[in-house]
Amino acid sequence: MKIIARLFFVVLTGIGCFGLRAADWTAGMKEGKPEFKSMGPLAFGPDAILLIADTRGAAVVAVATGDTVPAKAIQPLKVEGINQKIAGLLGTSADQILINDMVVNPISRNAYIAVSRGRGPDAIPVLVRVKAGGNLEAVSLGKVKFSRGELPDAPVDGVVGEGNRQSNPRQESITDLAFFQDRVLIAGLSNEEFSSTLRAIPFPFETVANGTTVEIFHGAHGRFETRSPVRTFVPFNVGSQPSLIAAYTCTPLVQFPLGDLKPGAKIKGKTIAELGNRNRPLDMIVYQKGGKDYLLLANSSRGVMKISTDNIENAENITDKVADKKGQPYETIESWTGVDQLDQLDPSHALVVRRGEGNSLNLESLALP
Repeated sequence: MKIIARLFFVVLTGIGCFGLRAADWTAGMKEGKPEFKSMGPLAFGPDAILLIADTRGAAVVAVATGDTVPAKAIQPLKVEGINQKIAGLLGTSADQILINDMVVNPISRNAYIAVSRGRGPDAIPVLVRVKAGGNLEAVSLGKVKFSRGELPDAPVDGVVGEGNRQSNPRQESITDLAFFQDRVLIAGLSNEEFSSTLRAIPFPFETVANGTTVEIFHGAHGRFETRSPVRTFVPFNVGSQPSLIAAYTCTPLVQFPLGDLKPGAKIKGKTIAELGNRNRPLDMIVYQKGGKDYLLLANSSRGVMKISTDNIENAENITDKVADKKGQPYETIESWTGVDQLDQLDPSHALVVRRGEGNSLNLESLALP
């Protein structure tokens, strides 16, 4: 989940304050080596501060990368076999590499990739940076300024369920995150009865309170749900209301007013679209083209969707069972096949991780549709 969309949203609402506090963003951070059990979702905040979700540790770590030299003219980028090149950098094979997320630094335009070296509970988290021209390097975190926020109500760390439905809910303690104003927005699961949770945590993590538990109506299933986590989200101004637009598995698109995200509260989202069942959303950005705002959503089985935000403030609240699709219109970008990770590179381009031939993954810049 990605800072370019966040910055655009801040400009829209007219209440952004990145420039006003630029000298103070690392105040309260300590210097040293942050500990990680895992590295999952990534997002950038101001001054090249990278937010890293440690899902197994049920924490968010903010790291001052120091990567603050503005990019020159953006050049097309394509790194074929990025998973193989990362494996070579780390001294292992491509089948022992998992790419968990990719995000673009909005200042330097360098890409940062959260990687697991190895499989299972003993996998080692590694942060990799890709510079202009496709040069790769492992990011040293031995001595950095950082701040760590631990979730007080994280789900249990252990396998639950039986057979093919076994899972470890701790792995979904954080499913996505973003920086907004002076807060870190987090989606995931908690240990509450209504386990689907959203959070708005003050930065730099002076205190971390319990999350806001959320309920949605899932049109494809024809029922209210409280245990399915948000898979990906973006902040977006719906009319005059600062909101969070969230995508869930199977694929409801839901609006939550940001003002409702209060510790310990229980809220109900507004389902503004059903985008098709048997599908898992993977990543989403918001961008502008031709004077209009669009959501771009990558999916596991339904391709990349360009979703219109026209008249979104008057969208119908879906409260009845839906056979397949309903709500905000979209088109599928047929040429964007195999996209797993997605971020905005500049106003005209996205950077994606997409599947190539065999088990190869490519890092590639694409013109925004």
